[in-house]
Amino acid sequence: MHYCTVNWIPIKEYEDILFLFWKGISKIEINRPHCHNAFRVETVKEMIDAIDICRDRRDIDVLIITGSGEKSFCSGGDQKTRGLGGYLGKDGIPRLNILDFYKRIRELPKPVIAMVNGFAVGGGHVLHVVCDLTIASENSIFSQVGPKVGSFDGGFGCSYLARHIGQKKTREMWFLCKEYSAKEALNMGLINKVVPKKQLEKVTIEWCQIIQKRSPMSLRMIKRCLNAELDGQHGLMQLAGDATFMFYLMDESQEGKNAFLEKRNPNFKKFSKLLEKKKL
Repeated sequence: MHYCTVNWIPIKEYEDILFLFWKGISKIEINRPHCHNAFRVETVKEMIDAIDICRDRRDIDVLIITGSGEKSFCSGGDQKTRGLGGYLGKDGIPRLNILDFYKRIRELPKPVIAMVNGFAVGGGHVLHVVCDLTIASENSIFSQVGPKVGSFDGGFGCSYLARHIGQKKTREMWFLCKEYSAKEALNMGLINKVVPKKQLEKVTIEWCQIIQKRSPMSLRMIKRCLNAELDGQHGLMQLAGDATFMFYLMDESQEGKNAFLEKRNPNFKKFSKLLEKKKL
């Protein structure tokens, strides 16, 4: 229970998640409290579908990701569904499709806030790490547990985590599999803010509303630029794609398109003055 401060409206019905909306804010809530919100293949498929809807809907400005209940944000992959080569879906095919969801979070041109309401463990810990911001309740616990269960995340779970807390602390988290309190997580730079449990959703909504007052294009480009260094050629492609998007909005780009459709030579000369220094 999140001590709701708003009246969330369902966007779409799913089996494993709640997908909700309120005044430009969307929320994906893993709804499997019976297993500490561990995700199975079907859970991840639903989250991917929901985040794709977030990307396309113009009335959604920011996304919150959280877990149902009072104990856990997410405890990672459901070990009961783990088979050879990955987690088994209803079709029996082994998958690690949570990696696709992590990438979706990075690619979404809108801010994503992890609202951590308890245990963020294993793949659930990586889930909050890949979000743009993390706000946690005072009772939250953070831990990497891969080596305990014969698993690891050598991608964002290591490289991006090290950008947050440094190489030494990242190795400590993975090698020792210790649990860290919300206060410890804040002190090491792992999260952005710690709040009392009853204020978690209220404060998260307040942050969302502040973000909604900012320039959407500026936020989009800042996220792309911050991702580009770590994401290599894929990150540069995302950044370049948004630069192209911005150019398409300009008159110079429109002139090229219109000239082609009108079967004439484009007149780009009239735009060259934008690149020239003003004469004194």
